[in-house]
Amino acid sequence: MLIFRSEEHLQQWVEGGHPRGEAMTLEQQWQLARRWYEGRDRPEWTRRTAREAEQILISVGLTSDFWHLG
Repeated sequence: MLIFRSEEHLQQWVEGGHPRGEAMTLEQQWQLARRWYEGRDRPEWTRRTAREAEQILISVGLTSDFWHLG
């Protein structure tokens, strides 16, 4: 994962010959981490299904084909 300070900074990276991958905002990253790791400190936690994980991605606005898990 690479972090860019702005969309313009990302564009400079791409113009330098690097492929553009998927992008998310810092807010999306924060919300994804909060939801993804919620409850993992509890003994009763169980691994999510692909559908449950995909719903978390959708909930933070990550909806392109790249994020599709099914």
